Amino acid sequence: MLSKDIRSTFLKFFEGKDHLVLPSFSLIPQNDPTLLLIGAGMAPLKPYFTGEKKPPHPRIATCQKCVRTPDIERVGRTSRHATFFEMLGNFSFGDYFKEEAITWAWELLTTGYKLPEDKLYVSIYQDDDEAFEIWHKKIGLSPERIHRLGKEDNFWEIGQGPCGPCSEIYYDLGPEHGCGRPDCAVGCDCDRFLEVWNLVFTQFNRTESGEYLPLKQKNIDTGMGLERLALVMQNVNNLFEIDTVRPLLDFFCQATEQVYGKDNTVDVSLRILTEHLRGITFLIGDGVLPGNEGRGYVLRRLLRRAVRHGKLLGVNEPFLHQAVKIVVREYGEFYQELVTNAGYIEKVVRHEEERFHETLEQGMKMLTDLMNAAGKNGVISGADAFKLYDTYGFPIDLTKEILTEHKLTLDEAGFQAALEEQRRRARSARSENIFGTTGQSYQQLKGLTTEFVGYNTLVKKTEILAILKNGELVDKAAAEEEVEIVLKATPFYGERGGQVGDTGIIQAEKATFDVADTIVTADDVVVHRGIVVSGTFSVGDAVQAMVHTPRRGDICRNHTATHILHKTLQEVLGEHVKQAGSLVAPDRLRFDFNHLSALTAEQLKEIETRVNEIVWGNYPVTVTVTGLEEAKEMGATALFEEKYGDAVRIIRVGDYSMELCGGTHVSSTGEIGLFKIVSEASIGAGLRRIEAITGKAAYNWFTARNELLERAASALKTKPEQLLDRISALQAENKELEREKQQLQLKLAGEKVDELLPLVSEKTGVPVLAAEVSAGNMEMLRDLADRLKNKMSSGIIVLGAVSEGKVLLVAAITKDLVEAGYHAGKLIGQVAKIAGGGGGGRPDMAQAGGKDPAKLKEALTKVEEFVQAQQK
Repeated sequence: MLSKDIRSTFLKFFEGKDHLVLPSFSLIPQNDPTLLLIGAGMAPLKPYFTGEKKPPHPRIATCQKCVRTPDIERVGRTSRHATFFEMLGNFSFGDYFKEEAITWAWELLTTGYKLPEDKLYVSIYQDDDEAFEIWHKKIGLSPERIHRLGKEDNFWEIGQGPCGPCSEIYYDLGPEHGCGRPDCAVGCDCDRFLEVWNLVFTQFNRTESGEYLPLKQKNIDTGMGLERLALVMQNVNNLFEIDTVRPLLDFFCQATEQVYGKDNTVDVSLRILTEHLRGITFLIGDGVLPGNEGRGYVLRRLLRRAVRHGKLLGVNEPFLHQAVKIVVREYGEFYQELVTNAGYIEKVVRHEEERFHETLEQGMKMLTDLMNAAGKNGVISGADAFKLYDTYGFPIDLTKEILTEHKLTLDEAGFQAALEEQRRRARSARSENIFGTTGQSYQQLKGLTTEFVGYNTLVKKTEILAILKNGELVDKAAAEEEVEIVLKATPFYGERGGQVGDTGIIQAEKATFDVADTIVTADDVVVHRGIVVSGTFSVGDAVQAMVHTPRRGDICRNHTATHILHKTLQEVLGEHVKQAGSLVAPDRLRFDFNHLSALTAEQLKEIETRVNEIVWGNYPVTVTVTGLEEAKEMGATALFEEKYGDAVRIIRVGDYSMELCGGTHVSSTGEIGLFKIVSEASIGAGLRRIEAITGKAAYNWFTARNELLERAASALKTKPEQLLDRISALQAENKELEREKQQLQLKLAGEKVDELLPLVSEKTGVPVLAAEVSAGNMEMLRDLADRLKNKMSSGIIVLGAVSEGKVLLVAAITKDLVEAGYHAGKLIGQVAKIAGGGGGGRPDMAQAGGKDPAKLKEALTKVEEFVQAQQK
């Protein structure tokens, strides 16, 4: 049975058991900061298990793409470990429990997949008598085929969240796959008993502190590795021989000109290339880019590990990207995002390959030198490992793996210290502010809530709930004191989602507070930062909060413009473009996005034109508040890095753009007025940044440019519209003057040659000319030396000049004297040393520089002495 048929059989079976079949979720977790990547079928469904959200159906079935990296060092070294896999799963949320889960699993395996019953064994948690009774009495398994195992084997948990005892189903591959020990059985670490399905009986929720609390409802979470079942169904020996993986292995065998199965070292590298390429392709397809943090680091680690093993097999140029199309072919029918993003995935892989190839050889040379210096069983310092990481792009795990291969160890604490020092300043800047407040200080505000009314009004009568001074709660704040104020309700938008905080005034009957910034704490309390201008404020005072209206208007213009820009970038550059960061300020907007190459002038012009067309179309900007799932079903763009609540705001720009956003916006695009891109640049591997301006800022930009144009035209005594013609005319005049100058220089050089020839000395037995001349640069000095050499049938020439406070030196020797053993490069090196410099070159021509013009004459007087020393 092919993998695609195994997948469809599973999903159809559970659809027949009244399960809602959902497509695979992205590998990037949504609203779950506890997970880096989706590593299990249940991970995207955690809110349903905990009762935080109501599932769309009490029974769900999925085929979920997963990536796990704890065993990455073992991938390739065994034939069964993998970082990427597909997890088939059926789930129950407070509906059915152990009996149904067990009986349906047995039914599907024995009747749906027709696996022989005598090949199947099970394990249960050591204290789970209920599961034992079902397997023994309901299914009919004999007790000797039911194995009780401990928590390490039969209690499922992955970080915080739902967990519980489990029952695993194993397939006996036969004694030929075993360890040969008499006690070999389920739970043995050999390859004989292959776990194909894990039935988790989710009864508990593990808290951050490690407590196991009973869940409100009992749930079922099962996971069956599609690749493992394919191994059994297709009667092959390992993961690398199943129908979806073997084509990749064959490609890498052909690309590296290697034969699989002949040499274990070669096989390890081939398996690493094959296995990692799947995870690489899926990660990029879901929007992950190579980087040094988080998910980006996982991807970079996989890519660079694969590049290194390609090099070990003799491939010294990018080639991994060529295999992407095989993954797309094998998986694209079910995972359409691979088909959609195929071209982009190839570009990202190739780009990262090229970058690492640039530094891999240098880095390996450094690491080899370090390993040789460390000796047998030695230790590589953390500082050296950090240099490999920071300068040569070696992920620390790759360095550790290479060291392990050579039986060496790494000072990991030293590496972490170096890494932490690099981050220290940025972290310090984030944790403190001019008001002396840290994140810990804001814990004092826990329990307070602020109603935000700033979407509909910029003025609000309200009440002071708290005042912070130097990070401490106080009752009052007097004139000229810098403090932070919390209000019961506020029209001030606190900085978040890339949008800066509002400024304005908080006014009491006899006091005024100037709001310089507004932030939101981790507990969603809005804090107004500023200075008391006059009077005294007290907790409980009635006040009026007034946002600075023109500034808010500028912010709204820029925020709506970022939404339009995002959509336009996708249209012009491709659907792979995703927001990677933003800043929405009153004077500008900044938009970071993933793209591999610099934008051309034509692309920037097209983007700018399209955005302005939307602006001038004066389309309505509308807001809809709905549930997160409903918003996604409507097609609204959501950012994976953002955390959304149950209720979300959809910002629609006409029929052009639709994004989830909590920020403030204009009511129609015409209010933006004008959009102008002022810069586009790289901010990292595969990341670009556009900075732009709108409204008054854009008008002022064009006004300033126009004034500059007027001044330039005036300076050149012409009109702005004739400026290009005037510049062309001046360039032609300059070119003619340059030609005349060169002719004069040639004439003067000829005269200079005639002046210098009488200075030739033959005291050494060969003609030697050493002289100081006037030359503006090295090119003029070389030209003069060439002219002298052509005039002399035999001779040695050394010329020196001073230009811009530095010494220039040239030596030239005729062919006959070069054949006699004289060497211009050696000669000029000795002369330059006296003038505080150095240099060298060919036997017939060489040049050098010096730092001490005062020593030039002395250096030239030594020429004959150095020539004599070269005589044989």
